Amino acid sequence: MRTDELDIDVLLVQRLVAGQFPRWAGLGVEAVDSGGTSNAMYRLGADLVVRLPRRAGAEGDVAKEHRWLPWLAPRLPVAVPVPLGQGLPAGNYPFRWSVYRWLDGATPDVGRLVEPGLLAEDLAGFIDALHRVDPVGGPDSYRSEHLAVRDTVTREAIEELRGVVDADAARAVWETALRAPVWAGPPVWIHADLQPGNVLVDRGRLGAVIDFGCLGLGDPAVDLIVAWYVLPGDVREAFRAAVAADDASWGRGRGWALSIALVELRYYRDTNPVMAGHARRVIREVLDGRER
Repeated sequence: MRTDELDIDVLLVQRLVAGQFPRWAGLGVEAVDSGGTSNAMYRLGADLVVRLPRRAGAEGDVAKEHRWLPWLAPRLPVAVPVPLGQGLPAGNYPFRWSVYRWLDGATPDVGRLVEPGLLAEDLAGFIDALHRVDPVGGPDSYRSEHLAVRDTVTREAIEELRGVVDADAARAVWETALRAPVWAGPPVWIHADLQPGNVLVDRGRLGAVIDFGCLGLGDPAVDLIVAWYVLPGDVREAFRAAVAADDASWGRGRGWALSIALVELRYYRDTNPVMAGHARRVIREVLDGRER
């Protein structure tokens, strides 16, 4: 997907684990099918998973996750990854990496949610709890900037995708989002990437939230992207009420969802069909609901 990605395979993972965590050396290693773009995931035995950055830009997340996830985990209403070990660069693999406890559940099939109303409630509860955690000392989120900072890249994506998406409608929705008042409160903890691949469900309910690479402090509206990325339109208003999002926050959340999806589709439409498919659907959902 990117020119600076490393080649990672089962043999590499086996060598890294055996060399640094001998107590787990005899466990089987199996690649996890994932549409993720920054890390490779390998199941380690029945209860563990190895997470390895694919490129240099993702390595910085390792230290952040090892510092903050153990602290956040008991303050959140659903399971999140808690690191069990941090690996070091070795051989021809140059990055730090992690071993986590495996979390059960499946990523949601967004078009066929079993309990969309209950999932909306669960997601609202997770977001509310995360936003209430004490922010003192937290790092900036990967998406901590004001929405207007994304104006150039978003407009470029709209023009490049003209003919693939309704560019005029996308531009109109984007400009409306830019007119929403900026967040005037203090920054709060945000996940900042609540997409289908980062949510695990069990019997229709939220079981876990994973991939905290974008974790940090920022505008709480960023986490509202889940309303378009995961939830269907008929429960979106109930979700909005549950998170008590005012017009300004909802407008910024819609703008974030559109901007992220446009940039993802622009970048991944030929290299990552899973990400591109999610992005196309989000753009469609945002544009279909523009009058409302």
